[in-house]
Amino acid sequence: MKSFAPPFILAWLIRWTAYGASVPNLEALIPQRRVTENLGILQDPYPDKPRITFRPDGTFKLTVFSDMHWGENPWDSWGPEQDANSTRLMEKVLPSEKPDLVVLNGDLITGENAFKDNATLLIDRIVAPLNAAQIPFCSTQGNHDNQKNITHLQEILREQQVAPLTYTRVAPAGVGGVEGPGNYWVPVYEKASDLSPVLVLWFFDSRGGFSYGDNSTAIPDWVDESVAAWIESESATMNDAWGPAENRGALAFVHIPPHLIQNLQARLNSTKEPGLNADILGSGSTQSTTDEDDVGQDNAFWNSLNANVKNLHAVISGHDHGDEWCIREPTKNVIFCFDKHAGRGLFVSCECRIDLERPRSDKPDLARRTDLRETSLLRRLSAENGGLHINLSDSWESIQKSHYIQSRQGSSSDGSLLKDYI
Repeated sequence: MKSFAPPFILAWLIRWTAYGASVPNLEALIPQRRVTENLGILQDPYPDKPRITFRPDGTFKLTVFSDMHWGENPWDSWGPEQDANSTRLMEKVLPSEKPDLVVLNGDLITGENAFKDNATLLIDRIVAPLNAAQIPFCSTQGNHDNQKNITHLQEILREQQVAPLTYTRVAPAGVGGVEGPGNYWVPVYEKASDLSPVLVLWFFDSRGGFSYGDNSTAIPDWVDESVAAWIESESATMNDAWGPAENRGALAFVHIPPHLIQNLQARLNSTKEPGLNADILGSGSTQSTTDEDDVGQDNAFWNSLNANVKNLHAVISGHDHGDEWCIREPTKNVIFCFDKHAGRGLFVSCECRIDLERPRSDKPDLARRTDLRETSLLRRLSAENGGLHINLSDSWESIQKSHYIQSRQGSSSDGSLLKDYI
């Protein structure tokens, strides 16, 4: 039985400032025939859906719900009550936050408590508030989404069937390994008419859990090594079609965090890296650590992601319900963040403003590249009662970031949700 961790949402606000042309001169970079062919593949991976775009003011906001664990303990009163609370939370948060895109970051369902004849119907209830609000969304799947009565693929296909604005996709054949089909990317454009995006959102399937059927066996709990080659291939094709990777930013989502994150917990500085740190990372807390013989099996994925996806601003994971901190992973110099657990009692909103400086027409040396800079680190942690306000400024190795966290604690005695949202 999972812990009664309070709910969490993570909202990322990305600010873009444009200078000069909105797309690079592709003809000057690569042969036109190759451009045309690759743009035909990459320009619109969602031909039947609206393009995801920045707002006219140059901002883009993501809200993340993680580890909702729908369908848990349906035979007890607290299980259905928790599901009802999750729906109520989403119905209040979505119109308040007004996100441009929502991410459901894994463990949508507690699959081991689901029944084969209705397991996928839980997806209908999860996405109902998103359908009602007509907000586009993407999902990753977690270890509890692979169980004897449910699989990642079944969840994805059901999501595609019942949610017109889902952007969740299935990886090409041969990518993702056993029960790991949820590897894909979503382009985000400045304007819907643009040929190339200014931001790419990557989603990865960290698998785990157990295989489908009565003779269920454990599934590897890491992103399969086949994804490494796929990242390299997709990135190369993007560069051919859209120009150098420096022209765009990236964020990545994966349910189970990479195993290298585990060693960073001991060096957390509560002043520089604030946030709940209630779950001690150990066996099974990160990828490829359930069995000590498997440690490092996620290295191929982690190395390829950081080598091929340039301007990767952050990697965001769930899985460990009591953690919500961010830290820079030193070997790859990338920010990693936990997005905690969306359930009941606590609401956290985190906004990150990122200025993406486009090339200036008066600076020819920048004509074929785009500078992406994270600016203005400011963190503020405030309790609902106003008793705690922390404002910090830090350069974070001269790469500055704005990070606003607001926590509100609801009643824990009766399990009620935030009074501000429910």
